[in-house]
Amino acid sequence: MNTIWPFGIVGLGRIGTRHAEEIQAHPNAQWVDAYDIEPHKIPSHFHIHSDLNEFLANTPAEIIHVCTPNSSHFDIAHSALLNNKHVVIEKPITLKSQDAQKLNQAALTQNKHIFCVMQNRYSPVSMWLKSITEQGILGKIYSVHVNCAWNRDDRYYHPENWHGKLHLDGGPLYTQFSHFVDLIYWLFGPIQIHNQSFYNHNHSHNTEFEDSGIFHFHNEMVEQGSFHYTTSVFDQNFKSSIEIIAENGTVEVSGQYMNEVQYCHIRNYTLPALAPSPAPNLYPGYQGSASNHHFVIQNVINTLNGKSKPDTPIEQGISVVETIENVYLKRNLYFF
Repeated sequence: MNTIWPFGIVGLGRIGTRHAEEIQAHPNAQWVDAYDIEPHKIPSHFHIHSDLNEFLANTPAEIIHVCTPNSSHFDIAHSALLNNKHVVIEKPITLKSQDAQKLNQAALTQNKHIFCVMQNRYSPVSMWLKSITEQGILGKIYSVHVNCAWNRDDRYYHPENWHGKLHLDGGPLYTQFSHFVDLIYWLFGPIQIHNQSFYNHNHSHNTEFEDSGIFHFHNEMVEQGSFHYTTSVFDQNFKSSIEIIAENGTVEVSGQYMNEVQYCHIRNYTLPALAPSPAPNLYPGYQGSASNHHFVIQNVINTLNGKSKPDTPIEQGISVVETIENVYLKRNLYFF
C-alpha cells in the first residue's frame, strides 16, 4: 500500500503556487494546509490559521515547503523542524551559512530531513554534464567559464516588493543565479574565490545591490574559472551558459537555464541523445525558473519511503551559501 504524504506550504506567491501544483499532481502526495500573510491566497477549503506559529504547531502536514522571501527562510524552516516537520526550502536556503548550519543541527536533533530546491540539477543536460565530469571523460579540466545574462527590470523590482531590498533579497547570486553556483559546486566541488568585481548598470533606482558582477575561481579539479552574471539585459532573458575546455575536448552548454548542448567535441566520444528539457515557468512580465519541481517532490516521497536520500542535502546547500558569501565578502570594496 502506497503512503499518501501530507504537505503544507508557507508562502503562496508565484513559486509557492508552483509547488502546490506539483504536490497535487503527485499520486502519493496531498496538499493539506497552507499559510500566507495574505489570507485571501489560502484555498477556501483550508483552515485559516491565526499566525505562522499556530500553523506550524497544529497543521496535519508532515512536510513543510518554505516558499517565502529569502530572508525569512531560516526562521520558518527552523520553526518547522522544531515542530517535527520535514522541510523543503526554496533557494537560497538561507542568506547566511551559519543559519544553514543551525538548520542542519536542528534536523539532526529532530531526526528530520531538509530538501534544498535546486531543480536545475534534474535537467537532462545537467545530468549529462555530471556524468562526463564524474567519469573523467574530459580528462584534465583547464578552464570553466559561466555567463548568466538575464533581464530583471521595473516589472520585477517595484517598491512594494521584497525584491531588490538587500536585507530581504541578498542580491542576484542568491535570488537569480544560485542555481548556477550550485551547478558549479555539484560538477566540480567546493571552489576558492578571487578577483571579484561588482557593477550597477541600470538598477540604481530600484535595487540596493549590484545588477552585474564577475568573479574568478579554481579548485583541485578546475585550473581556471570565471563566473559572470547580470540582470541588466534589455527586455527578456538572454542566456545562461557554461564553457568547459579540457584535455580531451571542449563543451559548451547554453540556453536560459544551461539546458541546451551548443557544442560537444570530445576525443573518441559521441554525444548521446538527451531528453528535451521542460518549458520554463513563465511569470507575468518576466521569465521564471526551470520547470523541474516535480523531481523535487518525487525525491521527497522516495526519501520518506526509505528508497532514497535527499538529492540536494543540507550539507550541499550550506556549501552553496558559503560560496556566495565568499563572493560577497568584498562587495563593498569592489563596486563600480
